[in-house]
Amino acid sequence: MRARISLRRCGSLLSLLILALVPSVNAQVKVQPATKPAPQTQTQKQNEPQSSSNVGKFSGPGSCAASNCHGSTQPKTIVRIPQDEYSIWAGPDKHSRAYAVLSNPVSVRMGEILGLGQPPNKADKCLACHALNVRAEQRAETFQTIEDGVSCESCHGPAVAWLGPHTLKNQTHEENIRLGMYDTRDLVKRSERCLSCHVGTPEKEVDHTMIAAGHPDLTFQLESFSAAMPRHWKPAPSASAWLSVQELAVGQAVQLRQALNRLNRRASSAAWPEFAEYECFACHHSLTKPEASWRQAGGYHGRNPGAPVWNPSTYAVFRHVAGAVDSSTTGQLVTQLQTIEKLSGKVGSKDELAANAKDAAGLTEQIVQTVQGQQYDRNLTARLLREIANDGDTISMEGERSAEQATMALDSLSLAYARNDPDAANQAELRAAIKDLYIQFENPSAYSAPQFAMQLRKVAKLVPRGQ
Repeated sequence: MRARISLRRCGSLLSLLILALVPSVNAQVKVQPATKPAPQTQTQKQNEPQSSSNVGKFSGPGSCAASNCHGSTQPKTIVRIPQDEYSIWAGPDKHSRAYAVLSNPVSVRMGEILGLGQPPNKADKCLACHALNVRAEQRAETFQTIEDGVSCESCHGPAVAWLGPHTLKNQTHEENIRLGMYDTRDLVKRSERCLSCHVGTPEKEVDHTMIAAGHPDLTFQLESFSAAMPRHWKPAPSASAWLSVQELAVGQAVQLRQALNRLNRRASSAAWPEFAEYECFACHHSLTKPEASWRQAGGYHGRNPGAPVWNPSTYAVFRHVAGAVDSSTTGQLVTQLQTIEKLSGKVGSKDELAANAKDAAGLTEQIVQTVQGQQYDRNLTARLLREIANDGDTISMEGERSAEQATMALDSLSLAYARNDPDAANQAELRAAIKDLYIQFENPSAYSAPQFAMQLRKVAKLVPRGQ
C-alpha cells in the first residue's frame, strides 16, 4: 500500500491546484442531462466520417458517460479498456470537483482578497485551470457546462472529431491524434499537459500574490499524483514492468524544464522578484531560539544570510535520475543550477538569472529525451533508491519541499521494486520507514532537517542493493 501523506499536504500535492480545499464528499457518478434528440442514432452519428471543421471542438464529458462507453460502474474484462474511466473520474478523482471548489468559503475569500470583481467560479483567471473553459466557438452542441471541472477533454483534447472513430476496431492511435486527441501515451506530452496547471504557463499563473491570498503553492510528481488521482487507465500490454519508474523519471525531467522556463519568463519581466519562485518555508517557518535553528547551523553557502534561493525541490530528485542516464550533461546542468541558486538571491541580477535559466532549460531538454528513451529495470531502480536515500544530508537541508519530493520518489520506487521482486528482503520494514518520512510534512512550517535526515538514514539501510 502506498504510504499516506498527511491530509493537509496530500490534498494539495495530489489534487489539481487548490483542490486541497475540497470538503470530503461521497463519490457519485455524475448524471448528465438528456441532450436534444438527433435525427440519427448516436452510433450512426459517431461513426460518420468527420469533417475538418469538427477538429478542435469540445463535446463535453457527457459524451463519454454511457455504460457501453466509459461509464460502466464495474471494469470490463472482455476488452483491454475497462470502460469505467468516466466513473472513476466522476467519483474518487478530485479533478471532477475542481470547479465546485471555487465556490467554497476559502475560495470566495481568496477572490475578495485578489479583487477579482466577480466570484472565482466566474473568473477566467481561476477557470483556466479549474474547468474546461473553452471559447464558445470551440463548443459543440453537446457541450453543456463548465461545472464538470477538469473533465475528459481537458487532458485528452477536443473530442468531436475523434469521438466516433476512436471506437472503431481498426482505428489507430495515430489517426486519433490527427483528429485532435492529445497523446497522453507519450510520457513527455502527458507531463506537459499536467504541468500546464501544476507549474503553469504564461496564461496560467499562480504567483506569490495568489498564494498569499490562500492558494496552495504548486508542487508535482507525475507518478505519485497519477497513482493518487487514482489512475483510470491500464498500461498498454507491451508496457515495461518498470513503467512507473520511467513515469517518475520523465515527470521529474519535464517538471524541471518547465520550472526553468517559468523562471526565465518571470525573471525577464518587470515584476521580478517573484517570491513564488522560492521555497515557501525558507521564510514561512516556525521561529526558534538560535541554538535550536538547523537553518542557521547549516549556513547559507556563499549567499548573504537570509537571502532567498530558487526552490531546489525541482531538482532534488532529478539530479540523481539525470546522473544515472546522462552523467556528462547532468554535470553541466548541476553547475548551471548552482549559478542560478546564487543569482536568485542577488538584487539586480535578473537579466543574468533569466539567461542562465534559459540555458539550463536547454540542457534539461537534452536529458528529457534521454530519460524518455532509457530502459528501466531492477538495477536502475535499486540504484535510484540507494542514491536518493543516501543523499539525506543534502536533501534535508534544502527544505521541506525537497524532502517531500524525495519521499514521494522513494515511495514510488520502492513500490515498483516490490511489484517486480516480491521476494526482496526488508520490504515491510522499508515501507514502514518510508511511511514515517511523511510525518515531517504534517506541519510543514515545523519541518526539521536533522529529524528528516535521521529517518532517511534508516531508509537507506533497508533499500535493496540490486544485483
